[in-house]
Formats: sequence, structure tokens, C-alpha cells
Amino acid sequence: MSDVTDAVAHFAEHGTAVPALVLASLAALIATAGFRTRWSRRHGQAPPADDTGARPPTTERTAGPGPTGRETTGSEQGGSAHGGESALWRMRTTVRDAPGSLAVLCAALAERRIDILSLQTHPLAEGTVDEFLLRAPGELSGTELADLATAAGGARTWTERADAHDLVDAPTRVLALAARTALDAAELPLALRQLLGRCTIRSLPATGGARSGARAAQEVPPEGTLEDTVLRLRAPEGGVISVERPHLPFTPAEFARARALVELDARLGPRIPHARDVLTLTEGSDITVRRVDTRDVPAAKAMHERCSARTLGLRYHGPVGDADRYLNHLLSPRFGRTLAAQTASGRIVALGHLLWDGDETEVALLVEDGWQRRGIGGELLGRLVAMAAETGCESVYAVTQASNTGMVAAMRGLGLPLDYQIEEGTLVVTARLDPVTRSGAPLPHGERIGRE
Repeated sequence: MSDVTDAVAHFAEHGTAVPALVLASLAALIATAGFRTRWSRRHGQAPPADDTGARPPTTERTAGPGPTGRETTGSEQGGSAHGGESALWRMRTTVRDAPGSLAVLCAALAERRIDILSLQTHPLAEGTVDEFLLRAPGELSGTELADLATAAGGARTWTERADAHDLVDAPTRVLALAARTALDAAELPLALRQLLGRCTIRSLPATGGARSGARAAQEVPPEGTLEDTVLRLRAPEGGVISVERPHLPFTPAEFARARALVELDARLGPRIPHARDVLTLTEGSDITVRRVDTRDVPAAKAMHERCSARTLGLRYHGPVGDADRYLNHLLSPRFGRTLAAQTASGRIVALGHLLWDGDETEVALLVEDGWQRRGIGGELLGRLVAMAAETGCESVYAVTQASNTGMVAAMRGLGLPLDYQIEEGTLVVTARLDPVTRSGAPLPHGERIGRE
């Protein structure tokens, strides 16, 4: 995968000057980078709120002559090939590495009118892991599908409902994720999530507590480690990126792809999109909205010094003297995205954060006292929510104090369904992003409001 990394890095550095031949070669490299790959699948960023039909791996069972051992009904004989309702499923199962093992499984699926839309194989020491994208009769449940595979010789079978996005082939999907990562360092956690499916990603920074990322990095070799349901890679900025997926072990192919994305990120170094929006305030003055990262920490600290203790207290919910300590984390692309509003002189007067919090997404705002109540916070929040919707988030939440009327007003100004929870003076406001909002979310950059 290092050839792929080199090609994408070269493309990111030279932009449109890269000849078409290089792009074609890059596509060819991606196409051959899979490990005996025909097709692949894509998970969403976060687990759906309702039941997805996912079933844990089953225990091994000896293959038998029939899939269920009972008479098939007329409704079961019908499937997608004969019309009627159908459903897409992802299925992973382990079969013996012996001639005919996969054929037995495929025959069992065909007997129940289940179409195999794509197949990816991962040869391992204990057998071959086969990943299927299936179209099955609508009445077939995940448990029945797992039982069918087990009866046909499969072991440790796992199933989950799929959607039309899973029809995208592996080379196209990996190329798209690499391109996104090349353009924006904040995309790496999202790219890993979409590459590996429902998983927990943790970033241990190079500086920290007793078990810091620096210490953890010493325990992880340069090539990373793969231990069943946990993979660890050295972070480009130091420390360690840890990915856990308890419900499904990682395959060597998934580990190699994740390592290639991290390697690409390391080669390109710090980077954020350079697009800027110019906003005209009601009194006629202009401010610029742009992405910021840890290189802007000094300017953010200077803004802290101009903020009152009350403003900092409403934002950070703790000792005001500790506010500066949070900035390296908040502005790091590893943990989310940050927008800043700055004056014509380059002074930052507001910060808006979109923070990846496991399977949830937090938004936070800080506006300098002299620039409050001019609509700046609402503008930043709208762009942050658009970013969240663009990445497929189902909701965003803000943690504030009940007395912070400005933050509450900004959340209400989104025009989205809101949930309120209050506990001991702490207010959590959650905005739900419905499918229409997510599918029609505008890009968070490139839009111009006011004068240039």
C-alpha cells in the first residue's frame, strides 16, 4: 500500500498539475491494493439508533445436507430474483480452506433465492473469511441467514443489514477516503470509521498522563499491531491511534488499508482547507470565517486573555485558569474541526468546535465579549452542523449552563428538533439531524455571505 500512499501524496501536493496518466495509474494501484478483493462494503459513521439486524458471530456447526432441516414454504421460495420485497445484508463467515467449501455455502444461499452481489475473501491460518453483500427475501431475518451459513459449513458467522452505499466497490471507496484524507487532516478519524465500520477510535496524544501516548507509542512498532478486535497505529503527530471493534475481528486486509491511510496522513503533514467565508455584520463590518488547527493556538490564547471570566466560565464549565490547557486538544484535527471568526487585522474573535465524541458529536462556541450578540455564534454553529450532516451524523449536542442564553438561542436558531436535559445546572441540548437535513447539507466552505 505504500505505492498508493506515494501516489495520493503526490497528487495532493501538485493538485491539478498531475497528468491524467498519473491519475489512471493511481486508480490501478488502488484496484490492485486489496488482498484478494473483488468487492467490499462500507459502514456508516455511527451505529444506527434502532436495531440494524446485526447478529454476533455464531458457533461452528458441522455442515449438513440442508440449510435448515425443515420444509421450505412458498414464501421462502420466492426471492429478489422473482420480484417482491428484498433486503440487503452484509455477512461474514469463516469456511474451511479446502476445495468446494465456498461452493457448498454459495449453493445453500442460492437454494433460498439469495443473490450474492459481491464477495471478498481473506485467507487466514484457521480458514478463509468470506465477506458477502447479499440480496435476500425480505422476510428472511439475520438469525435465519446466520443459521443458513452455519449449516452450510460456516463458522463465527456475523450478519448486519446493509444499504445501497454498500454497493460501492472497494477500489472506489478506498480512493475516495484517501482523497478526503489528503485534503483535510481532520478527515482521518472519519475515514477510518467509514473504512472499518462501527468501531471506537481513540487518539492518545504524545503528552499526557501516566500512560501517555508517548509511552504507548514505544510499545507499538512502526508497522503497528493487530490483535483480533484491536488495531494500533503510531499517530503522525506522535502518540497512538487505537481502533476497537469488539463485535467483529479485523482482517489483515483491513489492517493494511488503515495503516495506508495513517501513512498518507503522516506524509502530508498538517493541513486544512484554505477556503474562507467573508461575512458582513449588521453594522457593516466584515469578518472572515476559516478553519484553524493547532498552529493557531497562540491566537486562540490571545482571545482567551481578552474574554471575561464569565464568558470563559460559561464555555469551559471549570476553573478559568485552566482554559488555555484545553486549546491543543480542541484545535487538533484528531478530535474534530474548528472554525474561527477573525477581523480584517487577523485577530480571532470567536471559535466554534465540532468534536468527535465516540459515536456522538459535540458542538461548542466561544465568542469574545465585545463581539457577542452580532450573529457570529449562529453563523459558526450553522456551518459546524452542516459539517456534521455532511459526514452522516444523526445528531449534535451542546453542553452548557442553563444561564447561557446565547448558546441556547443559537441552537434554537438552527430550526431543527431539539431535546433538552438539565442536571444540576448543566444543560445538554441535542439537535436531531433528520435524513433530509443530512442529505441536503450544504458544504461548510465555499459559500460567500456579504462582501469579499
